[in-house]
Amino acid sequence: MAEGRKANIFGIRHLSPAGAHYVREFFDQVQPQLILIEGPSDFSEMLPFLTDKQVKPPVAIMAYTKEAPIRTVLYPFAEYSPEYQAALWAKEHGCQCRFMDLPSGVVLALEEIEEPIQKEMVANGQKEKETAEGAESQTETEYQEKTDYQNDTECREETDFQAEAKYQGKMDPVSYIYHRLDQVCGEETHETFWEHVLEQAADEEAYRKGVALFGENIRFLSMEKAKEEGLKKGSYKNRLREAYMCYIIDQAAAEVPMEKIAVVTGAFHVIGLTEGKAMEEKEVEKLPCMEAMTTMMPYSYYRLSMRAGYGAGNCAPAYYELLWKGFCRGKPELAVYEYLARIAEFLRNSGNPVSSASVIEAVRLSAALAQLHGYQIPALKDLRDGAVTCIGHGRFSEIALGVADTETGTKIGSLPEGMSQTSVQTDFYQKLEELRLTKYKSVILQDLQLDLREKLNVKSKKAALIDLERSFFLHQLRILQIRFAKQESISQEKATWGELWHLQWTPEAEIQLVETVLKGDTIRQAASFVLKEEAEGTEKIGQVAHVIEEAYCCGMPEAAEYGRKTLQQLAVDAASVEEISQAAESLSLSVSYGDIRHLDASFLIPVLDQLFLRACLILPESCSCDDQGAKDVMSGMERLNRLVRDQEFIDEERWVKVLYEIAKRDDLNTKLSGLAAAMLLERGRMDNVSLGMEVERRLSKGMPADLGAGWFEGLAMKNHFALIARMSLWESLSGYLDSLDDQEFKRALVFLRRAFADFSSAEKNSIAENFGEIWQINPRQVSEILNDNLSEGELELLADLADFDFDL
Repeated sequence: MAEGRKANIFGIRHLSPAGAHYVREFFDQVQPQLILIEGPSDFSEMLPFLTDKQVKPPVAIMAYTKEAPIRTVLYPFAEYSPEYQAALWAKEHGCQCRFMDLPSGVVLALEEIEEPIQKEMVANGQKEKETAEGAESQTETEYQEKTDYQNDTECREETDFQAEAKYQGKMDPVSYIYHRLDQVCGEETHETFWEHVLEQAADEEAYRKGVALFGENIRFLSMEKAKEEGLKKGSYKNRLREAYMCYIIDQAAAEVPMEKIAVVTGAFHVIGLTEGKAMEEKEVEKLPCMEAMTTMMPYSYYRLSMRAGYGAGNCAPAYYELLWKGFCRGKPELAVYEYLARIAEFLRNSGNPVSSASVIEAVRLSAALAQLHGYQIPALKDLRDGAVTCIGHGRFSEIALGVADTETGTKIGSLPEGMSQTSVQTDFYQKLEELRLTKYKSVILQDLQLDLREKLNVKSKKAALIDLERSFFLHQLRILQIRFAKQESISQEKATWGELWHLQWTPEAEIQLVETVLKGDTIRQAASFVLKEEAEGTEKIGQVAHVIEEAYCCGMPEAAEYGRKTLQQLAVDAASVEEISQAAESLSLSVSYGDIRHLDASFLIPVLDQLFLRACLILPESCSCDDQGAKDVMSGMERLNRLVRDQEFIDEERWVKVLYEIAKRDDLNTKLSGLAAAMLLERGRMDNVSLGMEVERRLSKGMPADLGAGWFEGLAMKNHFALIARMSLWESLSGYLDSLDDQEFKRALVFLRRAFADFSSAEKNSIAENFGEIWQINPRQVSEILNDNLSEGELELLADLADFDFDL
């Protein structure tokens, strides 16, 4: 019992198996009438849900603001959380139980107040850093000169000193004390110290007194460090929290004798709650507060691990569960055998043989390592070292996956249906059940292949279209940025019925679900809200068309109406073929989706017609550009060509007329003219006579080398086999090249090399045979010569082309 405030205060560390075990023993001795637990006081209403038998930890209570930007407070629990076991003990013994820390609304308000202060501190720190850069650089130079003649030991000591100085400048006082503790213990982190000294405490009294002493010293040292650095405020938030918790304890003493109150709090706060001054009522009333809602959510061991960023967690939540199970059986040392046996089991299941002898040797080595440091039971570091040496043959990489599975694990908690959920969460889980996706709610990544076509071999309409409904749902989650489903692109030419999704559940997805409630009461309503905001918030025609495409992917054609009128208005002023073609391609996909997705896309056809007409009107003049600008125009022409091919209602004759104009004109980029001719050939709308006339004109002696070769490059982008079969084309090309002098030939060679880069080896052989016939030499010899490895002189000539001066 504390000497100041006469409550029974039990200090713990969050997620401490020993703390969870010994706090129950402590309660058995004290038999409290009221248990107060560190945690937002408004979370007390969630305690009946938290202690429900159907709740399977890890879980978390979350508070979130009702207005954007969404702010959240998370309070996670594992089965071995002392706070969770305290709440369970209270329920089992009919004892009152409440949380006692600052309400979540106050915590959120304080975060909002702190944010601009922190930004200002970061900005000031950056300015100080820039000011000190010159001096720091000079110091480092002087240090380097000094170490040139110092021995290795002195160099190392100086380096450590400098590193220490830098570390001090980056850490808050508490973090600095933990850092120094790591150094004193000779460990990478203080986890090993904590585990040896406190998780392996002999009994309840040893644990309770050890934790209190640990917290008191950390508190004292951090305050001393703060004074050294001239920090006047120190950790004002901790002092504020402790004053509020003292207020709650004193308030509770009015209804329950102080000696019958048990308090569960972090080790750092034990002395603060014992001797600290409580807030007054008027001070409590003045605390800033934001309106907040609370909910419960499943959590995962990965999220609890420090690897996922939860600082109050531990680096090995699955391993700590083994410690907890050992405590429950009265044998904490059982975790040693379980840890190594599980690594071996994982590796065996993965096809890597591990002998029993290796496991036994790992146990022995781990015990020996612990004894070298004066401890009886190995800690996690000892176990890992033993596993690396005896099971991994000295290489951590051999056991890395087994270690991750055994230390972090893939465990994820669960809640009974309907427990403390927002409307969006409820809708989400109902959809999972309805669409038979519940089994995919796992931290293990799983693939889901969807076939959107109606299944004709099933009885009900619902079953026939279940994959389509799944697609709608997953696309809605995607645009809401709920990280449960990720779509992967798959190769399916001229088909839109197949989809591949990667599904993986994370606690972050639950947080994102809660945040979604601001956008609508259901997943569909929230998705509609997002689409509407996107459509109304952009002036780019491509983005609006993308919104319409997204609406069809989500099975929400009514949401496409948000962008239709905006799209028609923007199409009138759009001046870029690239932009219009992108928008047209998106709408074309939406129209195509209409059939496979059983949606009516007919109202998009007039919009698509309008975009196509606009593109046809501006395309010829857009082709009057340099080679850099031609890249975008070329992409636009390809998209428009696909559009005419895919949609029967598009006016093909208009497109052919535009292509003829581009192919014939001499004042346009010749590469684009060549591409237009290639598209006409592809459609069978340019005969041999017309092609021959163009070849004669474009590859004539008077045509500059870069223009002629550029035209051929555009022509060669399509119909390789059709071009190879036209001997007249290659005769014209041969004659054209013969007419060029050395400098013109080099100029043409740059473009021709680019043109032939996309031809396959077989196609190049056929071209070589054509030239063999033209030059009246053995075609096979020509093919062998042209496909032979280049000589050093030829390689040097090609390298020089990169720097060739074309007077451009």
